[in-house]
Amino acid sequence: MTAYAKMTPQERREEYAALAKKFEDLKALGLKLNMARGKPGKAQLDMVSDIFTLMQKPEDYVSDGIDVRNYGETAGLPAAKRLFAEILDCKPEQVFAGGNSSLQLMYDTISKAYTHGLLHSQRPWCREEKVKWLCPAPGYDRHFKVTESFGFELITIPMTEEGPDMDAVEEAVKDSAVKGIWCVPKYSNPEGVIYSEKTIRRMAALKPAAPDFTIMWDNAYCIHELEGDYVPFPDIISLCAEAGNPDMVFEFASTSKVTLPGSGISCFATSEANLAYMTKLLSIQVISFDKVNQQRHVLYLKDKAHTLELMKRHAAVLAPKFRAVLDTLDREVAPTETASWRHPKGGYFISLNAMPGTAKRTLALCKEAGVTMTGAGATFPYGKDPQDSNIRIAPSLPPVEELQQAAEVFCTCLKMAALEKLGV
Repeated sequence: MTAYAKMTPQERREEYAALAKKFEDLKALGLKLNMARGKPGKAQLDMVSDIFTLMQKPEDYVSDGIDVRNYGETAGLPAAKRLFAEILDCKPEQVFAGGNSSLQLMYDTISKAYTHGLLHSQRPWCREEKVKWLCPAPGYDRHFKVTESFGFELITIPMTEEGPDMDAVEEAVKDSAVKGIWCVPKYSNPEGVIYSEKTIRRMAALKPAAPDFTIMWDNAYCIHELEGDYVPFPDIISLCAEAGNPDMVFEFASTSKVTLPGSGISCFATSEANLAYMTKLLSIQVISFDKVNQQRHVLYLKDKAHTLELMKRHAAVLAPKFRAVLDTLDREVAPTETASWRHPKGGYFISLNAMPGTAKRTLALCKEAGVTMTGAGATFPYGKDPQDSNIRIAPSLPPVEELQQAAEVFCTCLKMAALEKLGV
């Protein structure tokens, strides 16, 4: 197949006519396929549903002498804190163990900063004339929506092969109105980038003008390899402390894609001073999160080594799904030279950059053919991709045979949109 840009106008018209016929045939199948969100598939959920067979004896409800069925322990069970600390390579006394949603803890952190201020805030952020927030993009739409919902001004920071453009970050934090940055440091959403050690050290050593500048370090995919062994990762909390910024970072994680998204546990990890401050504020809001579920996860996951073994089982289910999509892209789209994409080594997404000006059209065609995907622009602040190019693909939910159909639809629509842009 020839690259589309090198085809003659007549060749492009013939190619488009063949694709249009294939598109009509695909539409006639009446497909209802979904690659919009990074949800674990049924096989993964079934794999871990034996977690509910635990806690059959009265002693199972006691952890470190604490009856988990009762009130208390706002910051979470000590055993749950130890489990997360081992996974994140930090200290148990730096961990707050919560409910099933790390996003809730992220929202709460921003909300508390807005209404009360953080440990080093001069005033609550609601009393600031303006609050600005750094958003590495392509990035996670739900992160951007949190800070947008509080009226913050979102500033796009370009992503590189090593993480956020740190020259841009270091320049931006000279503005005292810049209060923080979103980060997904390992297998970033959606790019699949692992921040380099140099990037992480520069992040930890930032000298922001705002004394309460906060790194929101969403380590959602910290143990989520798709192939190969676990990749160790630097502890941002220790690095911030070494750089003289002990209170600058809040790290988040959860078991949403380890056990069950609808019934997992989550945490944030931060300095002990931050933890004491936040626990005091949260103790007014909650007496405790679900400690029974925290205990269930402690008994089920046991420790980091046992958890990593479980993650290999997840990878065995996920890897063929990613290959199904990537192989189709490599075969159907690569020769046309109309898009580029990464082959991620972990995480839950494939990030594709289509020909500028074609992402929205591609996804509109996909929808018409029965394939639902994350909206164009969602990976940028305010949902506005200036190039109309980036598309996030989530292969985790459908079975492989459905993914192959969905990938075929997607490639057909992508090529049609590219030919339309080139002029057919």
